Amino acid sequence: QVQLVESGGGLVQPGGSLRLSCAASGSIFSFYAMGWYHQAPGKQREAVAVIISGGSTYYADSVKGRFTISRDNAKNTVYLQMNSLKPEDTAVYYCNARSPAGRNYWGQGTQVTVSS
Repeated sequence: QVQLVESGGGLVQPGGSLRLSCAASGSIFSFYAMGWYHQAPGKQREAVAVIISGGSTYYADSVKGRFTISRDNAKNTVYLQMNSLKPEDTAVYYCNARSPAGRNYWGQGTQVTVSS
């Protein structure tokens, strides 16, 4: 059973930075893609950043130039560096892993609140 554990969320002022981490219970080599999604109250969960096994990345337009996704295969961990945070970034952030067969795995989520 794959387990994903997020950490690094919290309260930050606008313009500040946070780094989220997602530690996988197994080798992340086995996943086709890993990514970060967020869900604000009353809204649908949506992709923020995704990194494919070959290294290609995808970013939502709202975070381009501010967020960076990366992976450390030796640590089985995926990171999301979030800079220049805005109040509209406030949401629960979930780590996702997708197998080559298309099965999705989710972490429990970590709250990010951007407020002065």
